[in-house]
Amino acid sequence: MSADLDSELQQACARVGASLRLGRKRRFPGDTQGDFARRVGVSRYTYQKMERGEPGVAMGSYLAAASLLGILDQVVASFTPKRPPLFGDKP
Repeated sequence: MSADLDSELQQACARVGASLRLGRKRRFPGDTQGDFARRVGVSRYTYQKMERGEPGVAMGSYLAAASLLGILDQVVASFTPKRPPLFGDKP
């Protein structure tokens, strides 16, 4: 893995963590990190790692958080490749 790609992935992880924190504060404004961690089904320590954007946390934990935040379908859709147009199909 190149250093540029590694840096790009680290930045993406950090953005995901920051978005998760913002989503928690908006959707569950009274929740502490520990409260939301219990909702997700992870320890507070693991949830803190998620908000820092540490890449070693299981994808299932991020998906559980996305479900609680009401964005699971959007997250799953972001991994669905678009079908390339064939012959005369419109894109």
